[in-house]
Amino acid sequence: MDVLIHLFVGLHIIGIASLLGGFLTQAMGEGTARFTPAMLHGAFTMLVTGVVLVGLNQADDQSVNNIKIGVKLALLIVILGLVYVKRDEEKVDKGLFGLVGLLTTANIFIAVLWT
Repeated sequence: MDVLIHLFVGLHIIGIASLLGGFLTQAMGEGTARFTPAMLHGAFTMLVTGVVLVGLNQADDQSVNNIKIGVKLALLIVILGLVYVKRDEEKVDKGLFGLVGLLTTANIFIAVLWT
């Protein structure tokens, strides 16, 4: 079971990297910001692997902090909704684009610091 959990943690990190990487590459550039397909797929990967990880941890009789998972899920649903709705627009408002980056970063720090 540990190998399976670690596999999904790795996939979860790849999803985070895709979402945050898509944000950072555009935030550092001087062009117009838009939500890329990699960002959408990264957010969706985070959702699927996160749900699987909760299930695997519960099946392995490990404790799961449901409040923490609920907060992370709520943030991710907002991120996924914004990226999905605005995915076809050539230019996204910088405030909205920054919000996705901020929520993604907050989600990472919640995962790491909330014990």
